[in-house]
Amino acid sequence: MSSLFVGRPICKSSYNLYTLPSSVCGGHFFKTSNSLSLDDDRRRSIVIIHNSELIPKHVAIIMDGNRRWAKARGLPVQEGHKFLTPNLKNICNISSKLGIQVITAFAFSTENWNRSKEEVDFLMQLFEEFFEEFMRLSTRLGVRVSVIGGKSKLPTKLQKGIEFTEEATKANEGLHLMLALNYGGHYDMLQATKNIASKVKDGLIQLEDIDNTLFEQELTTNCAKFPKPDLLIRTGGEQRISNFLLWQLAYSELYFTNTLFPDFGEEAFMEAIFSFQRRHRRFGGHTY
Repeated sequence: MSSLFVGRPICKSSYNLYTLPSSVCGGHFFKTSNSLSLDDDRRRSIVIIHNSELIPKHVAIIMDGNRRWAKARGLPVQEGHKFLTPNLKNICNISSKLGIQVITAFAFSTENWNRSKEEVDFLMQLFEEFFEEFMRLSTRLGVRVSVIGGKSKLPTKLQKGIEFTEEATKANEGLHLMLALNYGGHYDMLQATKNIASKVKDGLIQLEDIDNTLFEQELTTNCAKFPKPDLLIRTGGEQRISNFLLWQLAYSELYFTNTLFPDFGEEAFMEAIFSFQRRHRRFGGHTY
């Protein structure tokens, strides 16, 4: 099935796709034999072709716009950050249905320590609660949870929560959620370089052994079956990657949306996947 479209599906038996009234599907997903579809109150149907070759295996997300969302409503910035857990749970649910295998979410960068102590302390507490909540989700969906980044700088209680969650979910075979905490692309590449240099110094490898494959084995994302994102989504309207997965994003498709992360729901996520399905990935080669 090669044809992709948005809008009311054309009646064609080969597609076996149709639109249901929102009163029937409740504004959520309904599934046909070949697709997943979301229908909103305006009866605009976004159709996602449920074909493993057209579904990204790994989606990375820069969850931007929490602070602006709160400030626009005259609320403390903490109110925007509170959407981290419910929205990521929603994304994990949708991703599991679509067959996406890895989600990497940029939650706290190496530069975010420069924010106010009050905001940083709130975020650290929020992350502790996040891991408690995701233990319940991992049981229901079989989600595996990992953290990438400099964990040693995080509060001790949070480190223990991360360690417990990673150990408890490491055998799960469902979606793999990687949360980037105290993470930066510069940090990731620097620690990989140091690890390789140390192995050369100790005689474990030779200089000639260093190639892309060896370097990627030392990156923090090596814990994932598919370490390189097929698709990067950034919410909030900014169009940059902000020191996130600098090596891994070399050939990723980039999707930027003006939607702030607290408002990033099912339809917004589906639109990003549909955009990915319309693209032709060449990886530096020719197109014919």
